[in-house]
Order: sequence, then C-alpha cells, then structure tokens
Amino acid sequence: MTQGPFRLLHVGCGPKTSADLPSPFNQSPWQEVRLDIDPATRPDILASITDMRMIADGAVHGVWSSHNLEHLHPHEVSIALAEFARVLVPNGFAMITVPDLQRVAEMVARGGLMDTAYVSPAGPIAPIDMLYGFRPALAAGHMYMAHRTGFTADSLENALLAAGFAVSAVRRDGHWALWAVASRSVEDVARVQSLADTLAQHTATAAA
Repeated sequence: MTQGPFRLLHVGCGPKTSADLPSPFNQSPWQEVRLDIDPATRPDILASITDMRMIADGAVHGVWSSHNLEHLHPHEVSIALAEFARVLVPNGFAMITVPDLQRVAEMVARGGLMDTAYVSPAGPIAPIDMLYGFRPALAAGHMYMAHRTGFTADSLENALLAAGFAVSAVRRDGHWALWAVASRSVEDVARVQSLADTLAQHTATAAA
C-alpha cells in the first residue's frame, strides 16, 4: 500500500478516545470508521462484529479489533473472523489483540487466580477478570463485558486461517496479550510477520 487514504474499520470501538489505535493505524493515510453494538458509544456504524452486512465486500483496507473476540461464544468466533476477512480489500489486513490465556493459566497454576496481574486505567486486573470478564463491570450490570471464550497463540492463528485469511502471524507480548496480524493475500507473509513482530515488541516495551 503506497497510496491513500485508507479506510480502517475499528470494530468494537467503544467510546472514542485519543489513544484508540495502534501503530500503523494511528497516523495518515488511515481514516477510522468506528463500529460498535452499543449506541451509547456513538459509532459511525451500529452493528455486531458477527453481522456487518451493511459493509460491502472489500470495502476497507484494515480492520482493528481490540479485546472483542473473547466476548463471543466459541461458535461465533469463526463468523466474526470471516466477516473481518470479507470486508477487507484483497491486500488488506486485520490486526487483533486478545488476552493470552496461556500466560493467564500459568499464573492460575501458581495459585494466583485472584492476585493482581497488572493495573489498567479501569483498575487492578486479576486472572479471573481475564478469564471471565472484568468483575466491576459485570457487577454494574454490563453483562456484555463477560468473556465467553479465549485463545492461545496457536488457537488464534488456526481460527484466522480457518476463517479465510491466507496468512497470519500471532505473537505473545510477554505480558498478558496476544497480537495477531492477518491478510487475505498469500503474498503478504513478510509484511504480516513484520507487523506482528513490531506491534508485540512495542507493546512489551511500553508495558515494561
């Protein structure tokens, strides 16, 4: 991609903030289109990530999904990922982050289910929150914040390939997240791997 502007579909966007997007999406020539199921977030498109029929095939150049897939039931994951692939141009790519359940399980195995793993802007996060959803949000009645499935690096990559992406790369950032980049083009192996490496390394450095 050497020209622009490019349309970035930010799925499950939530309320708009100044720090919504990761590199390389947070700069020109990318133009953000926000999609969410919650009208209170005032998205550009009101829809579920499992049904984006109002977006034409090949309509966007990138898809960004931050901590959405874990809120789906397992059988819905393939539907959402197939929708991500469908709306992308042939050489477009999706960037996805979800909790790293292998890392979470390691802490649980050490007896740390309820211990603080890290402190987010919303407050302390324990393994139980990453497994089942952020407890304060659920207690406040936001049941859509519950986690209904989860991923390891291998299971996420397999899901992307099964959903119609030609190539994918998944990286563990050394903290609590998986970062995946996937493309519909078989010629994008090097670019996908480079983007996944850069994103995971940047995130690990920022969290250190």
